[in-house]
Amino acid sequence: MQNFFLLAGPCVIEGRQMALDIAAEIAPVCRRLDIPYTFKGSYRKANRSRLDSFTGIGDLEALRILAEVRDTVGVPVVTDIHDAAEARMAADFVDVLQIPAFLCRQTDLLVAAAKTGRAINIKKGQFLAPESMHFAVEKVRESGGREVMVTDRGTTFGYSDLIVDFRGIPEMQRTCHCPVIMDVTHSLQQPNTAGGVTGGRPDMIETIARAAIAVGADGLFIETHPEPSKAKSDGANMLRLDLLEPLLERLTVLRQAVNEISSPTR
Repeated sequence: MQNFFLLAGPCVIEGRQMALDIAAEIAPVCRRLDIPYTFKGSYRKANRSRLDSFTGIGDLEALRILAEVRDTVGVPVVTDIHDAAEARMAADFVDVLQIPAFLCRQTDLLVAAAKTGRAINIKKGQFLAPESMHFAVEKVRESGGREVMVTDRGTTFGYSDLIVDFRGIPEMQRTCHCPVIMDVTHSLQQPNTAGGVTGGRPDMIETIARAAIAVGADGLFIETHPEPSKAKSDGANMLRLDLLEPLLERLTVLRQAVNEISSPTR
C-alpha cells in the first residue's frame, strides 16, 4: 500500500487569491511527502441551514477559479454538484465531481455525473450503512463511470452530532471495490445547532485522521483555511492551514508503519 492521497482546500471558493494561495501552500508539501494531492473547493454551497448563509461568489466565477488553480498550481481539482443539470457545466472546469452525502441516493445526479467521463467521489450519507454504498457505486459504473471512490463523513448520532464507525472503511473497500476516503473535518461537525450555524470539534481532527490511516483508508479529505474563524462556511470544523503540514508528516510516518506491519513478507 502506497501513501494515502489527499483532497484538501477551503469549504467554498471565497475568492481567487485565497484559493490559489491555499493550493500553492499545500501542493509542495504533498510533493515532498509523496502524497497525491487534489485541491478541493465548492463552487456553491446548496445545503445551508439558514437563508442568509453564504453560498458562493457566483457559479461560473468560482468554477473558473478552480480551473485556474489546476492550471497554475498543477494539481487536479474537485467540486460538489447538486443536481443533474450542473454535472456537465462543472465537468468543463474540474477533474473530479463530488456527490454530497445528502444526495448520494439521487439516481439522476449519479447518472449525469457518470456520463461526463469525470472521476466521481460519492460521499456516504449520514443515514446510510457502509455496505449500502455499493448501490450508488453500481449506478455510476452502469452509467459509464470508470473512476469512482467513496467517502465516509460520519453517521448521524442523535440530533446534533456525528460518529465515525471505522469498520465502515474496510467494509466499503470490500463491497464497493474502489478507493475509500475519510472525510476528517466534516465527520467532526455538530449539525442542527439552535442558532442554525453548524458547530464542530477541530481538536479531534488528528484523532480521526490517525484512526483512518491505521485501518487502511486510501485517502483523506480535509477542509482547511488560513483563518477558520473568518471562513464563510464550515469554519467551526476546519483545520488551520499552518497545522496541515506537520499533521501530514505525522500521518505519513503512521502510514509507513501500517505498510510495514501489513507486508506479506513480514
